[in-house]
Amino acid sequence: MTAIALTIAGSDSGGGAGIQADIKTFSALGTYAASVLTAITAQNTKGVTAVEDISVPLIVAQMDAIFSDLDVNAVKIGMVSRSETILAIAERLRHYQRSVVLDPVMVATSGDRLLQQEAIETLKQDLVPLAAVVTPNLPEAALLTGLPIAANQSEMARQADVILKAGARAVLIKGGHGNGPDSTDLLFDGNEVQVFSAPRIDTNNDHGTGCTLAAAITAHLAKGYSLTNAVEQSKDYLHKALQAGVGLSIGHGRGPVHHFHGWW
Repeated sequence: MTAIALTIAGSDSGGGAGIQADIKTFSALGTYAASVLTAITAQNTKGVTAVEDISVPLIVAQMDAIFSDLDVNAVKIGMVSRSETILAIAERLRHYQRSVVLDPVMVATSGDRLLQQEAIETLKQDLVPLAAVVTPNLPEAALLTGLPIAANQSEMARQADVILKAGARAVLIKGGHGNGPDSTDLLFDGNEVQVFSAPRIDTNNDHGTGCTLAAAITAHLAKGYSLTNAVEQSKDYLHKALQAGVGLSIGHGRGPVHHFHGWW
């Protein structure tokens, strides 16, 4: 039986993040990729120059078209920049009842803001409670909780607890923005903390890492993996994609990871 994963996110015209990164990741990991566009960005390796949101009725129509025909096993939510978009997506997901990976995309790798300030509260109230796992990086976890950026695992745990209390079943706080020789991610489910570490890679090709990791977790969940195994396998996939991407020469800014490192 074919595993089907759905991404609900924005388009990255440069191909390194967003819908494009999700579809590449789903495909590389052996799942069928379906997509719902929430926004179109004019974007490349150097930054975001324009954003246009898709209308709410069209977002809903895309979701209904997919769920009425495809047996979606897991859903990834990425860029949802407005409160009205978030509310509409949450309403349809409550109806369709699927496993949700919520990647709270708030700031692009380039530093460009992708989520309106007033939408943060809506995301916490309406999408976080639907999530099997929320996957913020350190700055996103701080924005979600209203706390300073975590400087150690104790502060990461405190922020994870705040997000869990908002209704998420698990929280994966990513340590890619931290310091030290290793990039360490912590998975919290309210009962235990699991640590996933990999050596930090010195590369300029790291655009779309957050999208890629969350999409990989979604793909593995769609294939029936437990959350722990999905995170473990996805961390390994991203690490290898970063390693293989070091030699890529694409654009003049922050280049993409190598999603198809296992194939090329």
